[in-house]
Amino acid sequence: MRLQKRRVVGASVVAVGAALALAGCGAGQITQTNTMLPAVNGAMGQAGKLVLRDAALVNRNDCQQAYATGSSAPLTLVIANDGTADDELVSVSSANAASATVEGQKAIVAGSKLLIGPATEGESVQQPESSSAAPSSTQTSPTSSASASPTAGPTGQPTRIGHAEVVLQGIKQVVWPGQTIPVTFTFRDAGPVTVNLPIQAPTVELSCQPSAEAEAGGH
Repeated sequence: MRLQKRRVVGASVVAVGAALALAGCGAGQITQTNTMLPAVNGAMGQAGKLVLRDAALVNRNDCQQAYATGSSAPLTLVIANDGTADDELVSVSSANAASATVEGQKAIVAGSKLLIGPATEGESVQQPESSSAAPSSTQTSPTSSASASPTAGPTGQPTRIGHAEVVLQGIKQVVWPGQTIPVTFTFRDAGPVTVNLPIQAPTVELSCQPSAEAEAGGH
């Protein structure tokens, strides 16, 4: 009887020791998945009747995906004006960038959307909107689009889309996928709103092979 108990106790000690050994092996390793979140589609924010959706830094669509110090980072987002009065994007700034440029349409017409992103992205999004009209109809000025907006739905959801490009210039610290940086959007009437922007998810399929150094790091 005593011999059987000793065997049970001995087996338990061996099992506990093996578990501790495995825990010790993993405790000294810091993996990227432990410290960073995966790239996501974007953040949200609101200033008065203006709603910012899917706000993010454009993904570089390469294996590293990070924005290095001194680089420029274009933004992608949609600003919807759910109010009855027009507003305007006055400026964009970030504590992690030296400056920011805003080009294209800055007015956010009441009951409309302003798409911010690279020109190619803007063309692809606007195409479905112009399927029932001439291609030039999406290029109307803010004043003309306000008077020529028969497409507004009964629910008040914005349907017309303008386009602008915003680029953060001179990134001060490296931005990795899963990290966020604060970006402040200042509007003429709605005022400022700060949103923590991530790097968006890749828009193409990436085939990335781990380096030899990374493969040799495990044990």
